[in-house]
Amino acid sequence: MDTISLLALLLTLSAGFSILNHHTLRIPVTIGVLIFSLLTSLVFMILNLLLPAYDLQAFLRSMLGAINLPAALLNGALSLLLFAGAMQVNVGHLRAKLMSLTALSILGTILAVAFLAVAAWSVFPLLRHAIPFTWCIVLGAILAPTDPVSVVGMLKRLGLPGPLQAIFAGESLFNDGVGVVIFGVTIGLATGGSHEVTASEIALSFCREAIGGGLLGALTGWMALRVLKGQRDPHIDLLTSLALATGTFSIANQLGMSGAIAVVVAGLCFGTSYSHSVFDEASRKDLDVAWTLIDEVLNVLLFMLIGFEILEIKPHVFAVLATLAIIPLSIAVRALSVLFSILPAHLRQWEQGRVLGILTWGGLRGGISVSLALGLPAGDLRELLLPVCYGVVVFTIIVQGLTMEWVVRRLFPSTRLSSLDR
Repeated sequence: MDTISLLALLLTLSAGFSILNHHTLRIPVTIGVLIFSLLTSLVFMILNLLLPAYDLQAFLRSMLGAINLPAALLNGALSLLLFAGAMQVNVGHLRAKLMSLTALSILGTILAVAFLAVAAWSVFPLLRHAIPFTWCIVLGAILAPTDPVSVVGMLKRLGLPGPLQAIFAGESLFNDGVGVVIFGVTIGLATGGSHEVTASEIALSFCREAIGGGLLGALTGWMALRVLKGQRDPHIDLLTSLALATGTFSIANQLGMSGAIAVVVAGLCFGTSYSHSVFDEASRKDLDVAWTLIDEVLNVLLFMLIGFEILEIKPHVFAVLATLAIIPLSIAVRALSVLFSILPAHLRQWEQGRVLGILTWGGLRGGISVSLALGLPAGDLRELLLPVCYGVVVFTIIVQGLTMEWVVRRLFPSTRLSSLDR
């Protein structure tokens, strides 16, 4: 199948699932598309069992092989998705919550990796599958970061106040990059490719990727705004922003820096006070509309592919039991990592216990976790961990995503929501 035919098929399926969702489930379109793609995959799997003479899954698997979700997302669409999400963040609110954001993005992600690794290492032997601790760390690195695609889309529906949205979205955007960096280090340790790496070398590598990526993003974002200043052509605005997102991501990866962090910082530059002097109201509106469209199309395609990726999983008893065990553990770990990373602020204001609940239940995982899990090297450990990662991702998107609004209304009635803006 050539590229145009594949793209046509994906857009047709996503449009069809979106229409079905609109006329039946009437839930957020990305979650609806995920559910319908899951159901389609399950139907093919059942038919394959009933008709063993025909490999009915071959077509879908060939499509997934042609797309290669880990490469397509981590080396392609991620730059656009992160840039679109970063553009929507209010930098003023983000600056006011900078300490909390930094603690959640870096310390919180590291704590989540450590806590989940210890929890998994303790639980797996009870299920008669002892897994090396280094691989439990890899599992933690895959599931620790919250997914910006899921979180930013959810924030649009909830109408949370600006400061809380800034923490929520900012953390998901940055801890995504931090999580990918940690995964890159831990997978090398787990596979034996980094025997001689010392703790100081790991720390230096982390700083180069995270801090270097941030500085690169700030530089390219500022340069793009300088280029755009003084002209009023919306087509040039869009083309320059597209070049900024993809170019920053590519340059960062070539220099050994975090492309995810670089493109987030570049996108945040478009929300600064300086950017308001670059774009007039009409130009900014046109740019936001264009990026919203790009974001929504990519989101739908990504969630549909996540649903189809269940075909890559070989079901077995351990996978079911381990997933049922890791799902509550991942929620508890999320709560502990958030609590301990912002503990001083939490002790000063017990009201932030409500924020803790929101950040915990809203810690959705998504395409990043699935892509990292699919990128694990082939072998028995991949066959054990992939279903667990997939199960956690699907649970957080469907169950937590659909109940998030109810949780928000319970924890933050409208009177309390308005008080957080002060």
